Amino acid sequence: MTDKELTLKQLQTLTDEWIKTIGVRYFNELTNMALLTEEVGELARVIARIYGEQSFKEEDKAHSLAEEMADVLWVLICLANQTGVDLTQAFMEKYEKRTKRDSLRHKNNSKLK
Repeated sequence: MTDKELTLKQLQTLTDEWIKTIGVRYFNELTNMALLTEEVGELARVIARIYGEQSFKEEDKAHSLAEEMADVLWVLICLANQTGVDLTQAFMEKYEKRTKRDSLRHKNNSKLK
């Protein structure tokens, strides 16, 4: 794989090809949901140590922020693939909804200034 930029659709296809050729099969949806929760927890642990008040334990030093984010994305893509969700379409629909809903909301919030 090259260092070119990939779309979400390409990432979904790439992940699906890997699962079907190397990974053999998808874990079921419930297992992947549990794995996603686990990966989000590992990401939270790294963020708490980099940006929060907790210090790194020796075993935490091997985990990088980028690696943990990639783990979350991987499992999310697996869930999207096995449930038929087009992440590009879903993201754009959410983006448009948020844009309409929040176009003035944050600009006029004195708490954010």
